[in-house]
Amino acid sequence: ALIPDIQQNILLVTEDGKAEEVITRLARVGYDKTVGYLEGGMNAWKAAGKIVDQIQSIKPAEFAALGNHEGLNVLDVRKPGEYANGHFEFTDHLSLDTINDWTQELNPEETYHIHCAGGYRSMIAASILKARGIDNVIDVAGGYAAIKAEMPQ
Repeated sequence: ALIPDIQQNILLVTEDGKAEEVITRLARVGYDKTVGYLEGGMNAWKAAGKIVDQIQSIKPAEFAALGNHEGLNVLDVRKPGEYANGHFEFTDHLSLDTINDWTQELNPEETYHIHCAGGYRSMIAASILKARGIDNVIDVAGGYAAIKAEMPQ
């Protein structure tokens, strides 16, 4: 869903020793245009003096402590069925699967808190948004259930 063109060239950044597995998995679902991988991963990139960036991540308790969340831009990037089974009223539902459709709707001057079910997809969404010029993104680690457990009842 994130790479709609299966003919797109793909360059991998993986953990050491995982590139072959990732290439195989991609090929199984039709992505045969892996053109290479970053040997040595991010450590090699940093050692070469290349530019790196980070995504701010906060714990569910820190997010809950922000209060009623009025005025915050909070994105829930879970799938529609997950959202339908429970969500916070103050969130905008923008599924990660459709990020290519909604990225242009965001204001690059705004800050966005992003969560999913467990933290994996929200970090992917934050990374994609940063790469597309939405620099003020904050990942809420742990996902919906962890956040809900920290919210005042």
